[in-house]
Amino acid sequence: MTSNSEVMIRYATLDDIEEIASLFDSYRQFYGEKSNYVGSLHFLRERVFLGESQIIVAVILDEIVGFTQLFPSFSSVTMQRLWILNDLYVTQAFRSLGVGEKLLQGAADFAYQAGAKQLFIEGAIDNIRACGLYERFGFIRNRGYYYYHYPLHAVANTTDEQTHVALK
Repeated sequence: MTSNSEVMIRYATLDDIEEIASLFDSYRQFYGEKSNYVGSLHFLRERVFLGESQIIVAVILDEIVGFTQLFPSFSSVTMQRLWILNDLYVTQAFRSLGVGEKLLQGAADFAYQAGAKQLFIEGAIDNIRACGLYERFGFIRNRGYYYYHYPLHAVANTTDEQTHVALK
């Protein structure tokens, strides 16, 4: 399609959100969610407007062909900033051209310049292609900690009142 040198990496602006929302909606569908362009648009606009995320885009011939979205976090132990690279997506037609790697480099540069300690990403075990990219780039697979999540709908389904904490 195109050579690696034609890929421009830059920070997204509010003016880019409509174009990114289409990619974001495709990204969500890749992970099994139903299409929701309007919801995607609203979510991204709000994150950027409120300064809650940093979106970096890959542009080829004035078209946004990929993006990554980073969310801030902290390490309490080291008392340093962390960035969570939550989303990485490249349009199908532009995969295998180094676009994903350039987006990762843009994210790493941003996090480093922001004074962060680390950049985190998680990958679905069955997304072998993405996990391979992360490891080739230099991400280290965590072997020292387990990753857990707690679905909050479980709180709504709990009938034992003693398990609920009153936040007043």
